Amino acid sequence: MTMTPLDYGHSFMIGTAPANEIRICVESRTRITDDASGRTEDYLQCTSCKSEETFVERDLFQEDNYDFMTIYGPEYVLIFRRKAWLNPNYRDCLPTTDLWGGASFHLTECATAQELTTPADILQATYDWHPIVAQTEIHNSDTGRHAIIEYPVKMMNTMREETLYQADTGPLAFPDLGQPAEKLVDIISLAYVAFNVPRFADFVIEVPTSIGDESDGTEVYHYSKRVTLEATNRLYAIM
Repeated sequence: MTMTPLDYGHSFMIGTAPANEIRICVESRTRITDDASGRTEDYLQCTSCKSEETFVERDLFQEDNYDFMTIYGPEYVLIFRRKAWLNPNYRDCLPTTDLWGGASFHLTECATAQELTTPADILQATYDWHPIVAQTEIHNSDTGRHAIIEYPVKMMNTMREETLYQADTGPLAFPDLGQPAEKLVDIISLAYVAFNVPRFADFVIEVPTSIGDESDGTEVYHYSKRVTLEATNRLYAIM
């Protein structure tokens, strides 16, 4: 399964509601395919912001502030609201038309993406200051689902002497391909990804997490659930 990388510096979503035609950067794309039905759905993870009062004269940030992020699919939009405590409305799912009057997307494909096939190529593209986009492809044989998670590489670790690299990026839309669900949107969580070879990827997923003394039952949402998956990792330099 192949997918032309997006140019994430020129890919956006914009709302259509007259009261707020909000524009947000697209930060990652997850394409999920169900082999049995042949259905393919793209999910576009947009950049995070803080909760705010829009177009007021002062005190723009809300007092009970929270992180706000959206992931848009073809029918539904996922909304994540992360407060300092384990808030019950952390995750919300709406028809796409119910948020900001619906969304319009400007997605720019990279016309000059060059696949980096060796560690030496990856290091050289890093040192040459090229933007780099990664694709991590995963599959679950039990459910017959596979996915490509695509994202700009925001952090790249390198070691010249040993010709080593390690990509680390997030947050992004992580699909739990083994999870039973009537709608593909229900298998998506927020995660970070890291890899340093083409054949596997490590993910750390945001879940309810105990803090301090676990006996007191205090929990927050935090990236703490670690998963290692067989994967095919591809890296592209945007020339």
